[in-house]
Amino acid sequence: MTLDTVKHAAETPDVEQPWAELGLKKDEYERIREILGRRPTGAELAMYSVMWSEHCSYKSSKVHLKQFGEKAPENDALLVGIGENAGVVDVGQGYAVTFKVESHNHPSYIEPYQGAATGVGGIVRDILAMGARPVAVVDPLRFGAADHPDTKRVLPGVVAGIGGYGNCLGLPNIGGEVVFDSCYQGNPLVNAGCIGVMKHEDIHLAKASGPGNKVILYGARTGGDGIGGVSVLASETFDDTKPTKRPAVQVGDPFQEKLLIECTLEIFGEKLVAGIQDLGGAGLSCATSELASAGTGGMRVELDTVPLRDATLSPEEILMSESQERMCAIVEPQHVDRFMEICEKWDVIATVIGEVTDGDRLEIFWHGEQIVDVPPGTVAHEGPTYHRPYARPEWQDALQADDANKLARPSSGEELREQVLKLVSSPNQASKAWITDQYDRFVQGNTVLAQPEDSGMVRIDEETNLGVAIATDGNGRYAKLDPYTGAQLALAEAYRNVAASGAKPLAVSDCLNFGSPEDTGVMWQFAEATRGLADACQKLGTPVTGGNVSLYNQTGDVAIHPTPVVAVLGVIDDVTRRTPIAFAEEGQLLYLLGDTKEEFGGSAWSEVVHDHLGGLPPAVDLDREKLLGEILISASRDGMVDAAHDLSDGGLIQAVTESCLRGGKGARLVVPDGLDAFTFLFSESAGRAVVAVPRSEELRFTDMCGARGLPATRIGVVDGEEIDVQGEFTIPLSELRTAYEATIPALLA
Repeated sequence: MTLDTVKHAAETPDVEQPWAELGLKKDEYERIREILGRRPTGAELAMYSVMWSEHCSYKSSKVHLKQFGEKAPENDALLVGIGENAGVVDVGQGYAVTFKVESHNHPSYIEPYQGAATGVGGIVRDILAMGARPVAVVDPLRFGAADHPDTKRVLPGVVAGIGGYGNCLGLPNIGGEVVFDSCYQGNPLVNAGCIGVMKHEDIHLAKASGPGNKVILYGARTGGDGIGGVSVLASETFDDTKPTKRPAVQVGDPFQEKLLIECTLEIFGEKLVAGIQDLGGAGLSCATSELASAGTGGMRVELDTVPLRDATLSPEEILMSESQERMCAIVEPQHVDRFMEICEKWDVIATVIGEVTDGDRLEIFWHGEQIVDVPPGTVAHEGPTYHRPYARPEWQDALQADDANKLARPSSGEELREQVLKLVSSPNQASKAWITDQYDRFVQGNTVLAQPEDSGMVRIDEETNLGVAIATDGNGRYAKLDPYTGAQLALAEAYRNVAASGAKPLAVSDCLNFGSPEDTGVMWQFAEATRGLADACQKLGTPVTGGNVSLYNQTGDVAIHPTPVVAVLGVIDDVTRRTPIAFAEEGQLLYLLGDTKEEFGGSAWSEVVHDHLGGLPPAVDLDREKLLGEILISASRDGMVDAAHDLSDGGLIQAVTESCLRGGKGARLVVPDGLDAFTFLFSESAGRAVVAVPRSEELRFTDMCGARGLPATRIGVVDGEEIDVQGEFTIPLSELRTAYEATIPALLA
């Protein structure tokens, strides 16, 4: 077979090419021919196909994502924003923290273990590429119905993959969520996040500048696993049985990644790189084109020098392979020998595969024959931009009119009691310890808070106790009812979770999970959610620093609920002042902060008791969220509260149950004047938290709330070994614990 060189492509314009099989549209293929002034070579076609995929180019979403920049609030803490491998924020004392959330949804459905494991590996390398030492991971997860047979296939594999990879790297898993809903049956969401820490001067960017600088590929050998990988797989819907394109899912080696991390950090420490990029989605196609596009010149690559695990791989396959544990560095010639010495020390393969040129082309050669000659920006950053049509779905009005507030309510204390037990034992509200116990949450010894706390928190300076907190949240049921409000509620809950633990929210990363953008209703959901999140971030002063869009989460014509997952990063000056959720001391006074209204649309109660989704989600008051956050942070810093727990899914009774079980102490609750017991216990009104206040601090705390205008209602006291809602019912903690802890093991063990 004749090698498809640039010269051959120019001489054979009419050769049939498999552009459709590679996921390109006809007009996209024609645009590539127009850019090049000829047909592409096979290698060029491979590069454009993966880089112009939905997953890599954001071609359906970027017209909406630009709002995150246009509406970005002024924030002195932001050091690196959207456009790099991950955002970076200043957390004080000369430290910077980088964080990001990404998706590995489709690969995790096909190969749960490897799909989830390589999702962790990929996000860790994104953080590493910024110059930071990864210090913790989080994992927001969504699965189908908890009792569905396929959930028993997917969930254990995903959890084992996350735990296996993260535990081997020695990274604590400190946060995330697990949600079950039948809408995710054929499209589980496996989102992974990572936090890294560095000094300001250690920030690295992905760019290739300086003619004559060497391009070094280092890490694992390139194999046939992951050819097309996530770039193609995540850019198409599944049909009823499988994805119509089924490239190989990447295979991870966490021990190789651990060596790569330590090797890279030593290289950074000696300041040996001028630019760096990890190899994730689209592999070498992405790394070479993005580095060259972001730099000031061109790049020449000798592809046949790439170390391979499989000698039969074609040039196209090498360019498309998404084999894991690989990085690409730009190194000045005088530093190459030392770079190689460090790689050898860590047993990491490193190869000079090319150099930066003073031209403006990305040129790739195979055994001396030129197979790629492209303007790198057209591959990396100038792909298609779609203004896809969108329209409010015809069913939206009927869904919102189906008011959950009109559902039958319990009519007696005994019925209330039954429904509380039903709620706390439901898969979404029950303990996830069976899952989180498979993760090492305390490795490295700097974990301060981890699941099931409101946020994960790690100490980043052992002398000053400076720390950072992170929370991820998202409620697809809320977003289905109203995607604009649903996205804002996701941000508000994550913001509230961080503040409840005592940390000041600083910045946001997001993972926007939706169905097919070719569906006008799905595209409307995406447009509304993006607009809602951008507006709310502007109001709360928390800029979006980066993130991920995952589209085509759809089987046939059935899409998942719109699921914007929002991660909020916060900083705390002294982690010894953090606030846990546990009610641990008898006599602590319980205060409900915020206003409670009859808001049950999308609620856990409506789902668990009535299998219902309809009405409107809780209203959002961002000024109230900001005020609540300020109060929670001040109270934590000044020792006014011993415990705090935000109110969200399941309302007050779920939060109180979790805090009582966490601390091993009961609570006596009194229904406040103006509220009925049902609304008091189950409402999911936003902007609320429950706090445990020492008696000695009650006056100081209530004076602060009163002076700031935050409603603070005394609702009870920590006491005994039961939850006693006075005048309604009593449930012993032992009975609650059994209900809360037995569900997930029974379903999955």
